[in-house]
Amino acid sequence: MMKHTSCSDCAQDSNASLSPNSAMTTKELQEYWRNEKRQCRQVKLLFEIPSTRIVEHHLSKYVTYKIIILQTGSFDNNKSVIERRYSDFEKLHRNLLEEFSEEMEEVTFPKKTLTGNFTEEIINERKLAFKDYLRLLYSMKYIRRSKKFIDFLTRPELQEAYGCLRGGQYTKALEILLEVIGLQERLTRGNPVSIVPTLCAIVVCHKDLENPASAFEYGEKALSRLRVHTSHRYYIPLLETMITLAYELGKDFLSLQEKLEEWKAKKDPIRVFTLKELAVREYVQ
Repeated sequence: MMKHTSCSDCAQDSNASLSPNSAMTTKELQEYWRNEKRQCRQVKLLFEIPSTRIVEHHLSKYVTYKIIILQTGSFDNNKSVIERRYSDFEKLHRNLLEEFSEEMEEVTFPKKTLTGNFTEEIINERKLAFKDYLRLLYSMKYIRRSKKFIDFLTRPELQEAYGCLRGGQYTKALEILLEVIGLQERLTRGNPVSIVPTLCAIVVCHKDLENPASAFEYGEKALSRLRVHTSHRYYIPLLETMITLAYELGKDFLSLQEKLEEWKAKKDPIRVFTLKELAVREYVQ
C-alpha cells in the first residue's frame, strides 16, 4: 500500500532539501518554517450536494450532481462549486479501491439500476448517498491527501483551464484557475509545492493580459513555496519571469537576479523552458 505524506513527513522532506549552501538567511528560514507549520494545519471541509440536473445530448442522457465544498467556519466566501456525473464518482471509487483496498472495505457505493435512473426518487437517493460518500472519504487521512481524491475534485476544471490557456483564451483560463486555486490550497495544505503549477499558470494569464502587478503578486506566492525547492522544474522559469515583472513594475529585481546567478553558478547549463512553455504542457489530454 502506498504511503502518503503526513505533516511531520512534509517537514522532514522540506528539511532534507535544505543544504549548507542554501542562500536563505536565518530570518528567511524561520519565516519559511512558520509558513510550513501554518500550511500543515488541517482544514476541515464539508461537502453538500444541494441540486442535480439532467443533461441530454443527441446520443446520451445523464445526471450531474452539484457539489458545494465549504471550509468550516468560513461562511460562504470560501466555497467551491463543481459538477460531477455518476460515472465520475464510479471512476473515483474504482481508482481508490486499487490503492486503498483496506480502507475502502466498509465504504459502500450507490449501485447502478437497470431502469429508473432518472426518476426523482433515485436521483434524490443518490444525491444523499454521494454526499455521505464524499464525507466518509474525506474523513480518512490517506484518502483525502491522495492524488486520486484531489484529482476528482479539481482535474476537470484544470483541464478546461489549461485548454483555454493553450488556445489563447487567457481571460476564461484565468477565471477558472482563480476558482480552482482556493480549493487546491485547502486540499493540499500538507504539500504546498503541489499548487505551484496552477499559481504559475495564473501568472502567465495575468502577464499575457497585461496585468503585471497581479502577475507579480501570484508569482511571489509561487516563489515563496519554492524557497527550499530550487531544483523544482518551475523555479528558474518563474525566477526569470519575476525578474522581468519586477523590472517593469520598478521593484527590486537585483535580489532576484542574484538568486538566478547563484543557481546558474551551481548547475550545469541546461535547456530551461519559459514559464509559458511549461504551463501549456500541463494537463495535455
